[in-house]
Amino acid sequence: MYILGIDTSNYVTSLAVLQKEPDQEAVLVQEKRITLEVIKGGKGLRQSEAVFQHIKNMPEIWEDIFSKLQGVSIRCIAASVKPRPLEGSYMPVFQVGESYGRCLASFLQVPFYGFSHQEGHIETGFWNSKCPSNHFLSLHLSGGTTELVEAVRNPRRGMDIHLLGGTNDLNAGQFIDRVGVKLGLSFPAGRELEKLAAGNTQGGLKVPVSVKGYDISFSGPATFVERALEGGAPAAEAARGVEVAIAHSLIEVLRRAADDKALQEVLVVGGVASNAFIRRRLMEGLPSLSFYFPSPRFAGDSAVGPALLAVQLLSTA
Repeated sequence: MYILGIDTSNYVTSLAVLQKEPDQEAVLVQEKRITLEVIKGGKGLRQSEAVFQHIKNMPEIWEDIFSKLQGVSIRCIAASVKPRPLEGSYMPVFQVGESYGRCLASFLQVPFYGFSHQEGHIETGFWNSKCPSNHFLSLHLSGGTTELVEAVRNPRRGMDIHLLGGTNDLNAGQFIDRVGVKLGLSFPAGRELEKLAAGNTQGGLKVPVSVKGYDISFSGPATFVERALEGGAPAAEAARGVEVAIAHSLIEVLRRAADDKALQEVLVVGGVASNAFIRRRLMEGLPSLSFYFPSPRFAGDSAVGPALLAVQLLSTA
């Protein structure tokens, strides 16, 4: 059977098609993503701008995907319909994917399943990283989210997620982008900032971190770095300082959660999870924990997650 997944996040339009045969793992057979455009020097997209770009991108993605899958029968359609698996969680961009998905499901007379964007991220990471446990800690790190959760994969419900903590102001990705824009980098700035940081020679700017319990503040550290740049701090040192501050903040909350919850497996997902330095620093800082990271291709936003979650529901129906 073939399952179509749709994800229309803040910065990516994505479709994915999985094939699932009885007694076999699901296989990704087609995927296409289009990154939304942000003007040079911009600090992000308004929801209305992102919605418009998703609507514009959809025909191109659909035509490309289905030109390669002629004659294929879609068994069900799944989409990210909200940011988090919480009542009242809402963001306009996800209504584009849900609307397209429901319309096609109705036309094809197949089931439609809606999941949260966060559930999709975690399920994709679990699938790609080969995490061996169905009960684990997960860090969701992106421009829109910085959260530490306790996750339990439940084939009959998809994913049970319990929020432990996270940022109380800027997200990790926003911290990176805010400094990146200050440095004149393109938005989103993650990849360029990582390359810039690799050129540091002094170990990075010493950025203070702010952690209380399971909660992190990145607003103060971001202001510190911006002021340091205005005072003449080298760009590469500032970039590495951002990475170190993020990693050390995450280490503090993870150490506490691992002790409190008696969990040793940690799955790290989201766009920031593709940063190689932060990955390495987490593993070095917490050698007693087992870390699982998806490949950079599957760390960021994609439609693979909702399709994978739909496979679970169909397999147990």
